[in-house]
Amino acid sequence: MKCIIIDDEPLALGIIKSYCEELGGLEVLGTFTNPLESMDILQEKKIDLVFLDIEMPQINGIEFVKSLETKPIFIFTTAYPQYAIEGFELNAIDYMVKPIPFPRFVKSINRAKELYEMRRTMNDTPANVASAGSSPILEDEFIFVKSDYENLKIKLNDIRYIQGLKDYLKIHTFDSKPILTLMNFKDMEAKLPSGNFLRVHRSFIVNVHNVDSIQRSRIIIEDIRIPIGDSYKEDFMKRIGL
Repeated sequence: MKCIIIDDEPLALGIIKSYCEELGGLEVLGTFTNPLESMDILQEKKIDLVFLDIEMPQINGIEFVKSLETKPIFIFTTAYPQYAIEGFELNAIDYMVKPIPFPRFVKSINRAKELYEMRRTMNDTPANVASAGSSPILEDEFIFVKSDYENLKIKLNDIRYIQGLKDYLKIHTFDSKPILTLMNFKDMEAKLPSGNFLRVHRSFIVNVHNVDSIQRSRIIIEDIRIPIGDSYKEDFMKRIGL
């Protein structure tokens, strides 16, 4: 993966760069102490991954991401854990708090590589994915989930998929930005009708009624490619009648 590193601390830049070189598979095309200085390379080259600090002069990392029309995969690297929820709302793949141990860095890169593979261009193969044990979700069926300081009502047929991120779940819907909730998969699965929502990976639950196709070991929902975990594949295929 081609990547760049943005951090106003030269020491932090050097550590991330050395981690990239030690791990391998990451080509660092540039390091920047000011996010605005990275604009040219982001526009001229295909950057797959950006390591980005948050607290920086002129423009902080969160505002910088919001300003970009086309967004690569982002990993926030910061000394301030209080920005985690806002970072994940911008679809950052991870949020690493400094000082960053090398094993934590490796874990983050594995997440980024997984998403990178999902984004690679593949030919879609149409499939009928209506689950044999499922029934149509009624328009008025819903659940409540706690997000920040309020309980949000979410219609079940609006849920595309649910993604696990650290201690949070990110609920992806059709009509709003992703919703973050401090829940685990076990508690979420207890809320959902099991015939319609299936666990397909340690990090994903999908709404089978919103699946467009299945492609090898990927589930396609609109332009999103979700991996099917090896330990979930057999049960998933059986549940949808394949």
